[in-house]
Amino acid sequence: MDKKSGFTILEIIIVAIFSSLLLILFFVQKSNIDAMERDEDRKTAINAMYYALEESFYKSHGYYPESISEENITVIDPALWTDPLGYNLGDPSSSYSYEPANCDNGRCKEYTLKSTLEKESDYIKYNRS
Repeated sequence: MDKKSGFTILEIIIVAIFSSLLLILFFVQKSNIDAMERDEDRKTAINAMYYALEESFYKSHGYYPESISEENITVIDPALWTDPLGYNLGDPSSSYSYEPANCDNGRCKEYTLKSTLEKESDYIKYNRS
């Protein structure tokens, strides 16, 4: 009797199922890693805005602005005003928000900077003074 070489249908099906499971696991993990990276980018941007407000704007003016943008906070990279999904601070869909408080004639005493994260709770920074 001649012995034929090759794979059986059962072996091919098992390898295909195993490969499919590995591929699914890979894409799920890649999606999680991408979301965590976007969250880190958001935290970096909020920290840059925070330190620009505290170390540059507040020290120069003695108050916080009623709104922030690249026009009045010029010391940070303009790309940081746009969140990882492409929305600018102030856009309704942006994951970044700036909320001034205790304002009088555009001069505010307090603020809250916030970013909505995908894999963690919101990242919030409050004014230092």
